[in-house]
Amino acid sequence: MYDPELTRPMRQELVNNGVIELKTPQEVDETINNTKGTFLIIVNSVCGCGAGTARPGLLLSLKNNKIPNKIFTVFAGVDREATEKARSYFRDYPPSSPSMFLFKDNKLVFALERSNIEGKELEKLSSLLTEAYNKYC
Repeated sequence: MYDPELTRPMRQELVNNGVIELKTPQEVDETINNTKGTFLIIVNSVCGCGAGTARPGLLLSLKNNKIPNKIFTVFAGVDREATEKARSYFRDYPPSSPSMFLFKDNKLVFALERSNIEGKELEKLSSLLTEAYNKYC
């Protein structure tokens, strides 16, 4: 587990841009079961691809005309129980962080695993996300 104080800047980068943190399993359940329309969940991470590509690529993608109605985050290595609960909703994908999952009407419709994020330019990651937004949002 990582010290929440040390990871605060990594969390705030998303929160300061309108991403809603989910810190408990109950918040994850309520969110996934009760959010209408489209929403994205990012499993945040302290790794280099989280800082270099995932968070900046996500934020760049939010400049698209179509975006999810809401965006949520859990932080792997910090909010362990919330992250485990979130991952239970995307069981077909092995646990990885960072990763992103787009839901429409409470059904998972698009996923980016760490293997899809690692080594990508942030513009390419943003493009992958905006293609999904244009299709599902």
